[in-house]
Amino acid sequence: MRTFIRLLGFGLCLFLTTGIAFAQGEKLKAGFVYVGPVGDYGWSHAHDVGRKFAEKKLPWLETVYIESVSEADAARIIDRLIQEEKCDAVFTTSFGYMDDTIAAGRKYPNKIFMHCSGFKQAKNVGTYFSDLYQMYYLNGLMAGALTKTNKIGYVAAFPISELVRHINAFALGIKAVNPKAKVHVKWIYAWVGPEKAKEAAEALVAEGCDALAFTEDTPSVIEVGQEHTEKGKQIYAFSHYSPMEAYGVDSVVSGQLVDWGIMYEKILRDIRKGTWTNKDLWWLAAEKAALLGGSLDHMINPKFEKELKAVKVDTADLDKISVYDLVLKRYEQMKNGTEVFDPYTGPIKDNTGKLRIEKGQRASKDDLIKIMYYVDNVVGSIPK
Repeated sequence: MRTFIRLLGFGLCLFLTTGIAFAQGEKLKAGFVYVGPVGDYGWSHAHDVGRKFAEKKLPWLETVYIESVSEADAARIIDRLIQEEKCDAVFTTSFGYMDDTIAAGRKYPNKIFMHCSGFKQAKNVGTYFSDLYQMYYLNGLMAGALTKTNKIGYVAAFPISELVRHINAFALGIKAVNPKAKVHVKWIYAWVGPEKAKEAAEALVAEGCDALAFTEDTPSVIEVGQEHTEKGKQIYAFSHYSPMEAYGVDSVVSGQLVDWGIMYEKILRDIRKGTWTNKDLWWLAAEKAALLGGSLDHMINPKFEKELKAVKVDTADLDKISVYDLVLKRYEQMKNGTEVFDPYTGPIKDNTGKLRIEKGQRASKDDLIKIMYYVDNVVGSIPK
């Protein structure tokens, strides 16, 4: 699976370059390995949109992809891309591909490999990721302002640090505007599991949740929100990874989007120029890789602007600001650099009362990538 557990390994690596370069006019061919179908409308779909963007921007680039590759089959598929497809570079887009990607680096020392979400590097193997925790915080601000029941649901794929980081950021946003609200999580143990996601969303609504966020690569949770809203029970939904508002025009408030294209363009340009290194790339809002919105046309569904503008809050640095304006203000701060504002700034306690981040301190990158506790307004415990 595409688990995001980087530990401390990348922090100790040397930034190495292979010295591989391409002659003027020479084509570069890149292969992409996807864990799901490109039609999943989530993770693999977003990567494929990025691949197409890079191919359109770079006239010297040729790409090929193989979808729905099980982690057990990764080595064979990488061999195929190198030996049969004659790729110069290979992008492997699931955490479970990590060890096979490292092995391929040793096997093919004159090729370049990039592994998405991993922490192991080699001279010709780098790592990259676009993280969404900032966007989840912004969505949390909106969910906290809109909920009427103070019960907010989250449908989650696997209990791993990436998802825990996002759930907590969502919860921190909620708490910033509504300290009474709680987040309730249901784990479905599937990246692409529309029926499981729908069942979990229905259960959360039945338990009183009137706002839903999720990590699952279909619009199933959105569709549940829309169905209940159409029947007269307003459910506020926040889409994931792709612009899903069309599936819930009366339910989707906003969401988080990823632009893999700009990252792929940079990496491929560096490879072709011979300036590529194996330095870990971890891009956020400041790099314009993490974006706010459930639609490509607007960041916040206009249907909910009035409600969000009606809720006023005080923050440590801003007095009597509407939640709508607060979202936009925080987003601008994030885009200007995380040193301006970061959701993971203390004091932050977990839901057992233990102080995890001291007042005034900000969680480090290493802290964020291995976080495995719930903050204090998330109900329950993380499954083992």
